[in-house]
Amino acid sequence: MRLAIFLVILCIFEYAVSVDHTNFKTCEQSSFCRRCRNVKPDNPKFALVPGTLNTYSDSITAELQHKDNKHIFSLKIEALELGNTFRLLVDEKNPLKPRYRVTDALKSEPKPGSIKVQEGEAEFTITSGPNKAVVNADPFRVDFYQNDVLTVSVNAKGLMTFEYLRPKPQQPAEGANDAAANEVKEADEITDAGAWEENFKSHHDSKPYGPEAIALDFTFPEAEVLFGLPEHADSFALKSTSGTDPYRLYNTDVFEYILDSKMALYGSVPVLYGHGTQRTAGVYWQNGAETWVDIYTAEKNVVSSIVNFVSGSRKSDPPAAHFMSESGIIDVFVLLGPTPLDAFKQYTALTGSAPLPQMWTLAYHQSRWNYNNEGDVADVSAKFDEYDMPMDTMWLDIEHTDGKRYFTWDQFKFPNPLSMVQNLTALGRHLVIIVDPHIKRDTHYFFHNDCTERGYYVKTPEGNDYEGWCWPGAASYADVFNPEVRAYYATQYLPTNFKTITTDVMIWNDMNEPSVFNGPEVTMPKDMVHYGNWEHRDVHNIYGHMYVLATFEGLIGRDPNQRPFILTRSHFAGTQRYGAIWTGDNMAEWGHLQHSIKMCLSEAVGGFSFCGADVGGFFGNPDAELFERWYQTGAFLPFFRAHSHIDTKRREPWLFTEKTRLIVRDALRKRYSYLPLWYTMFYEHEVTGEPVMRPLLAHYPTDKETFAIDNEFLLQDRLLVRPVMDQGVKKVNVYFPAIDDKKNGDVWYSVDTFKKYTNVGYESISVESDTIPVFQRGGTIIPKKERIRRAATLMKNDPYTLVICLNRAGKAEGTLYVDDEKSYDYRNGVYNYIKFNFENNKLDVNPIGKLKYKTPAWIERVVIAGLERVPKSATLIIDGISQQLDILPHGEAIAIRKPGVSVQQIYNIRLNY
Repeated sequence: MRLAIFLVILCIFEYAVSVDHTNFKTCEQSSFCRRCRNVKPDNPKFALVPGTLNTYSDSITAELQHKDNKHIFSLKIEALELGNTFRLLVDEKNPLKPRYRVTDALKSEPKPGSIKVQEGEAEFTITSGPNKAVVNADPFRVDFYQNDVLTVSVNAKGLMTFEYLRPKPQQPAEGANDAAANEVKEADEITDAGAWEENFKSHHDSKPYGPEAIALDFTFPEAEVLFGLPEHADSFALKSTSGTDPYRLYNTDVFEYILDSKMALYGSVPVLYGHGTQRTAGVYWQNGAETWVDIYTAEKNVVSSIVNFVSGSRKSDPPAAHFMSESGIIDVFVLLGPTPLDAFKQYTALTGSAPLPQMWTLAYHQSRWNYNNEGDVADVSAKFDEYDMPMDTMWLDIEHTDGKRYFTWDQFKFPNPLSMVQNLTALGRHLVIIVDPHIKRDTHYFFHNDCTERGYYVKTPEGNDYEGWCWPGAASYADVFNPEVRAYYATQYLPTNFKTITTDVMIWNDMNEPSVFNGPEVTMPKDMVHYGNWEHRDVHNIYGHMYVLATFEGLIGRDPNQRPFILTRSHFAGTQRYGAIWTGDNMAEWGHLQHSIKMCLSEAVGGFSFCGADVGGFFGNPDAELFERWYQTGAFLPFFRAHSHIDTKRREPWLFTEKTRLIVRDALRKRYSYLPLWYTMFYEHEVTGEPVMRPLLAHYPTDKETFAIDNEFLLQDRLLVRPVMDQGVKKVNVYFPAIDDKKNGDVWYSVDTFKKYTNVGYESISVESDTIPVFQRGGTIIPKKERIRRAATLMKNDPYTLVICLNRAGKAEGTLYVDDEKSYDYRNGVYNYIKFNFENNKLDVNPIGKLKYKTPAWIERVVIAGLERVPKSATLIIDGISQQLDILPHGEAIAIRKPGVSVQQIYNIRLNY
């Protein structure tokens, strides 16, 4: 036993101090990637089988054949009812066994729409509204058009691969003749050394079903830049993979990830967008197996040419991508846009948007690995009050448990957890605790005993419980693909079972890739077996998604009318429906601060608006300047949490100098002042599917300068944020984008001074240590709350300030969303959604729908920037009754004092000159 403990401690120590890049595969070391990548372009191997086309009112089916091995595949193409979206599926017609199809990523099975089919001699056309798919029979290719503009082409490079399932060839007996040897070779035309079994370092993959890879290429004729494919610590605009490894999607635990890398990280979201000045399109490659993606861009495209389907005088090949997955079927959705926001919405229409979170989750979270005990938690909470810093949530990492046994507490460090929770709640604060998927193999642990007795663990190929190593030492992993296992796990959150927490305590799912310290590439071996007899290779990237789903079901089960909050590290397409994410184990370095924006922008267009990064860096000890700038950046990212490694110095803000403490305090207070905006944006995200955090190209699609900008971002179209993310700088260059080809631009206003910026292009902005360069777009109205309390929960009924920034026409509009900030009553219409419109020197306020949520909150101030002259007074009009209001200067704006009107009233305010 002592030896086992020593070995796991040694394993953890070696793992924690550094990450060896050689512990993770390259494409060349991954046999299926190697095979798929070696397929040559312009030599397509697939063609439609003549006479097999079947047309229906909502889809077509046909048979595909591989020209060399003559194997038959089934093809299905349908246009979806949601609009501007096609689905293409390819599977073996008669596989030796079923191939895995992802079933849990989509929010629901999308309904096909009506189509018309026109057959020709060598091709046929599927028409749906303004869209059509032209299917070329030989070689097989599908060109997708919108309004007769070729937008996405499938298999134009001829890189399609589909390795059919086959019995393992028997080796000829010793001394057999050459004919017998040739017969074996012919039956097994895939001669790659890793096709039937594969070794990596000390790990062996048995591959009982042999080679089963799939691959397909997609070309974007109208695009100039490709983006998407989170999660990678790389630029927002994807780089050419010529001469490098492809981008890899394979959820794994990279403890100290490196920057500007195509290496896989914790999440895999296989959605890709191509954007040009005229349109945006996307593809969602729905596959849960290990996936590599080659990116071909014009400047480094080593492929000499592709099938000539692009008209005009374009001098270089358009951007393209080559998706390669180890197993499963081809199941791809083609998103035809045509605008960036259209494409984003088409994706979230499939996989879902994040549900509206509770208000406190949008505020500030304080965490480290680990707060020591109940007294430590109480002291940290009290210090935030002592230094007048708002904070909503305390977090506890793995050390709160009894020996890494989840759903338990260390009885010496946390003898009265329920009282600790209630004390936080009394202050308006919350607690989040960690629950990881590795289950300690301990006969004194109820969870392990139950999973063992009921057969709930992931199995080895021999049918035994799989055992790996993680934080508890020897551990096994619940098979969350089994509905019965998820239901059992979910019941652990019921108050009758987990009696030492309240229903206000929320959950953090970490290490759920799953992380296995002694496993291949720090994760579970691919030949382990899940419910339904599916190999782990088929479902690896979805394991964390299913684990979060089980947690979500548990939190809903314990309190059906309270919105759960879950933070997850591992994620897949659709996980946004259940939890928030963060960028994992970053470092206290300026480069990691910069990449927090790049990574969250990629996640946002991949459906994950609720994204953040560990403020201050997980590893290392930030100096004061980096600490300050990280809080200022984090204050404008959707998820705002400070977190750090167990070996870092304590870094609560009051442990720094007074100067740093005040700068951090100001950043925190600024975040809290914008909570009404954050809450409104997340409501609108749930309804529309449009991301909260957006790249500049989302609203300025014709401005090529925006295509690669990833050091600034938009919050909806209301705020432009360009944090200071370089050491020692006194100025930053802020890019103000153009709205058209004539270089016209919006008007922007500094949120601090209301200084106006009207030029398009880069503007050098002076910054002090307390400056956060944030600008409100002219033409918008933003709701704020400027009475900052210790926690967001205590600001619920506080009054609002409206900030009106006018465009060149003297107009502005905006929205405010209000509800109880906690329950699901809003889905029954119990909310207030209010529209503000300023035009002709008058503010009109009207509800969108009915005002059903009763609140004492009111409007205490209206700030207006961009007026050509200062008005003498203002008049409030409610139900025909007028009241005069005072006007005061407010920086380079004016402020109307105390309208005193309820947010539930319909009114207008007129400026008098």
